Amino acid sequence: MTTDFTVRPARPADARRLAELRWTFKQEDHEGQPPAPARPMGEAEHRIRDRLTDGRWLAWVAEIEGEVCGHVFLCLVERMPEPYLDNNPFGYVTNFFVLPSQRNKGAGSALLEALKQHACGAGLEGLIVWPSERSTPLYQGFGFQPPEELLELPLDT
Repeated sequence: MTTDFTVRPARPADARRLAELRWTFKQEDHEGQPPAPARPMGEAEHRIRDRLTDGRWLAWVAEIEGEVCGHVFLCLVERMPEPYLDNNPFGYVTNFFVLPSQRNKGAGSALLEALKQHACGAGLEGLIVWPSERSTPLYQGFGFQPPEELLELPLDT
């Protein structure tokens, strides 16, 4: 495992590179030749920039020699106020990706550790994630467990 990378909070100026990596990430879902994108990458760049700017999304990036090679995003899920329990938000972990050439070298673990440290410091109630088959062991190594109370209703939209 190498540690010649740095992890830092993402900035709005990173939006173009984060959008490029998002497109790369989603192309991995398709074996062989991925289909042509249904929307321009600029749309993702704009959305990422806006949400990093206004704080709706938080993200961390891993860099090697100044080049972003991985990222993880955190979206806060607010809870309704109530009089008896804490009303701290949950964190939804999403868009976790490390370039294939940099996998299994510690960047992914460092990204999750940075996110976890932020979540603990911010007093979040917990973190949730919908992991891929490949990422499940990494998340479980960080203490993520199957939910006891979560239900899901998939919607055909």
